[in-house]
Parts: sequence; C-alpha cells; structure tokens
Amino acid sequence: MTTPRELTGPEKAVLLLLSLEETAAAPIVGELLPEHIKLLRETAGKMKSVPANALHEVYSEFLNRSAEAVAMPKGSSGFIRRISAAALGELETQRMFEEKPQTSIDKVAAAEVDTLAGLLVNEDPQLTAALLSQLPAEKGAAILELLPDAMRPVVLTRLGAMKEIPGHLVEEIAGALAAELPEPGAGGSVTVDGVASSAALVRQLSKETCEMLLSDVEAENELLAQEIRQAMYSFEDLKLIDPRSMRELLKAVPGDRLTLAVKTASPELSNHIFSGMSKRAAERVREDLELLGAVRLADVEAAQQEIVEIALRLAAEGTLTLGGGGKGDEYV
Repeated sequence: MTTPRELTGPEKAVLLLLSLEETAAAPIVGELLPEHIKLLRETAGKMKSVPANALHEVYSEFLNRSAEAVAMPKGSSGFIRRISAAALGELETQRMFEEKPQTSIDKVAAAEVDTLAGLLVNEDPQLTAALLSQLPAEKGAAILELLPDAMRPVVLTRLGAMKEIPGHLVEEIAGALAAELPEPGAGGSVTVDGVASSAALVRQLSKETCEMLLSDVEAENELLAQEIRQAMYSFEDLKLIDPRSMRELLKAVPGDRLTLAVKTASPELSNHIFSGMSKRAAERVREDLELLGAVRLADVEAAQQEIVEIALRLAAEGTLTLGGGGKGDEYV
C-alpha cells in the first residue's frame, strides 16, 4: 500500500474534493479546465482505497502550500464576472464589464431621489412605471412616495401589469430621463416581471402607504392587487411572524395542507411552526412527514401558497401581524 506522500496530484485532488460538501466542492470544480475535470474523473474511477491518515496528510500539505503561495485559478476573470452577475444582476454586470464611458444610466444611479421624482411628475404613468421597473426596489419606493397621490396608484397598476418593455421605449427613457435602464438593441425588448417589481417596491413603503396604494389598485384591478399581495410575502417569510400570530395562523390551516407545506421548509421555519403547536400536535406532523414520501414540488408549493393566502387574509382582518416589511414593522 502506498503512503499518503506517494499519492499523485490528481489522487490528492480527488481525495480533497470527496471530503467536501457538494456545495463547497462545486465552485472549485467550476474553475477547472475541461481536461482537468476529465483527469479527475478517470483518477476517481481507478482509486479503490487510500491509507487511513491520507486525508489528514493531504489537508496538511494543502495548508502548507497555501501558506507559501496562493495560486490564481484559471479563468479568474470569468469567476469574478459570474459572482458579479449573481450579486448585481446580469444587466448591471454587462454594463460594468463592457468598460464603456459613463452613460446617462450610470449618472442617474447617483442622482437624488427627489430630483428623479421631480422629473417624473409630469411624465406619462406608463413611462414612469417602466423606469421604476428597472430601479432597485428601495429607490423606486422612495420615488413613488414623492409622486402626487393621484399618480401613485396609476403607476403601480401599470407596473404590475407589465410583462416587457419595447426596446425603443427603453432607449427613449434612458436618454430623456437618464434612468437606470439596460441598453437593448433597437428592435429588442426587455422582459419585466411587473408583479414582482411592484411587490418588492411596495414592501419598502410604510404600512399605511402600502395599504392605501393596494386598495386603490384593487379598486381598478382586483386580480392584480391580489397577485401583488401574494408576491409580497413568501412561505419562508412566515418565520418573521411572532409566536402569537403563528398560533392564530395554525388554527386556520388544515393539518394535511400544513404537513405538505412543511415538506421543503427550512429548519428555522419548521422549528418556528412547531413551536406554535402543542408537543403532541408537533409530533403528529413530524410523523406524517416521515410517512408522506415523495410528493410533487408543485403540490408542495400550492400548499405553501394557500397558507400564505390564509396569513394575508388574517392579517387584513387584524387577527395576526406579518413582519418583514420595509419602513413599517408589518404589512398586508
């Protein structure tokens, strides 16, 4: 049997990767060249056993070599671009990596909110909604609050109904209003999730402003208002509600729907839910989960959405309080 020092480089690499969680190993493999990954695959297929202390020796060698020098990974610029896209969004990353001179879009990113609101006061609500769809939710909410009362629900309704923006319209807004928008081709279009944008924006408002706006939107488009309300709150957000509110919610949720919904819940949310139940009831749900077996993800998500809708209804009735809003401590 060979000693750990006699392991080849690829064998050491395979051993190190196998000792890691998949979530930790995947980014490392992502930086390797295709031929290196192929070599690791072939090496892993040939490895049958290693000495008991091999992993310890490999770790020690790795730490010692890391202390002497840090190797720059292959494709490091590509890695930086990928993590930038994950953090900032693809459109913003494209602008940064194109290394173009500062554009009107870049300038508006640093503009004062009241300045932007002043520019939009006399603009068409559709154009204003298009602009807000491209701004960060916090900034968009601040602008929305500065617009005239009569204009705000109209803008929010237009925004919620948006699916995409014509490319030429985006360019016109970017040039005329110096808005923080992507730069599509003249014949293209920009996809917009209007409901999600509206929900994210409204979450940044105070509870009073949020309720007033959604009530106004509901008067014009009840279905849209309902979609925005649902998008404002996810099943995981239920971990933000207080214990009393959780108990009130659980009273209104059918047991079979709760069991199905908890199937993919985070440990934090699961514990919060179980803490709102009696010990016996919590044990029964845990037992039902073990017996549940494999279920369709769509069914789980449907059950979770039903519970969110129940929570929103109870909050609107004043039975419970939902946490996690923007300026206010709660929202519905």
